[in-house]
Amino acid sequence: MPTTPSAAPFTGLGVALATPFTAGTDAVGESRKPAVDHAAFGRLVEHVLADGLGVDWLVVLGSTGEAATVTDTERHALVRQAVQVGQAHGGGVPVVVGIGHNDTERTCELAAQAAAAGADALLVVTPFYNKPQVSGLVAHYRAVAEAADGLPIIAYNVPGRTGCNITPDAMRQIWAVEQVVALKESSGDLRQVGRLCREAPAGRAVLAGDDDLALASIAVGAQGLVSVCANVAPVETRRLVHAARAGDLVLARQMGALLAPLMDALFTETNPVPVKAALACLGVATAHVRLPLSPAEPGTWSRVQTALADLQASRRSGTAGAFPGSLSGRFAVPHDAAALAS
Repeated sequence: MPTTPSAAPFTGLGVALATPFTAGTDAVGESRKPAVDHAAFGRLVEHVLADGLGVDWLVVLGSTGEAATVTDTERHALVRQAVQVGQAHGGGVPVVVGIGHNDTERTCELAAQAAAAGADALLVVTPFYNKPQVSGLVAHYRAVAEAADGLPIIAYNVPGRTGCNITPDAMRQIWAVEQVVALKESSGDLRQVGRLCREAPAGRAVLAGDDDLALASIAVGAQGLVSVCANVAPVETRRLVHAARAGDLVLARQMGALLAPLMDALFTETNPVPVKAALACLGVATAHVRLPLSPAEPGTWSRVQTALADLQASRRSGTAGAFPGSLSGRFAVPHDAAALAS
């Protein structure tokens, strides 16, 4: 008898991984895209896992992963790499793969590809641009579930990117799709978050999708966070989430205050532009993004550098407790194309 999918493996802290790119361009065909940097991706995954003290699960190819400009071949390789690294850590780290598209048939194809590459679950954003009715949304998730080879599905509500909001009334119908075990909620509306949490069926989870609302969202019932900030500061972000879930308000507030400047800096421009600048400052990956995104502005580099330096100072002073590992002592702040390519 098949096991009913559960949200349990996908609570706590998940990280929406960036996709690192090389400084050059892809040599395949006439492409001018920077190539995927698999060595840097491996460094990033190890960084966020932090020897078991970082994130609880990985999200590959979400919005932060620039999924819209990653080819099928690149997708398969990234998922396989994440799965292999995750399996090498303890009992295994679950890997969730973003497969959202505004064509249901294409979304189903991506679901099958992700399952074949070893995904543990799927992150499925609402179809963008189409602005489907509730009946269309429900049919979309049901079709993806049928194509997903039994994999759990995390619905993703981010109306600022898609133009489509999953209201509580709509989500009530989507929950009827058995494989939908969780909702990543990025509407920014705490009143909606609270209602979604209250109405979620037993065994299902609502997850905060905005770093700066993690503490507030968990306070009204969210069971975790899918984080951008955890690309940069996984240990501190984990402490925030786990303290909030445990009801340790003092520590959760302390971690929230510590991370607030970094969280603000990482959304100075469109995600993932600033987080890639931060990863470049840490020496993990280049800051390159693929068009139509453009490199970070000088002001963004400065804000990111300042936030990282402040976080490093807090670590050294011990004001926020002892943390394993360390941030780079020097942060590069390139303001020109030549420096960005280094």
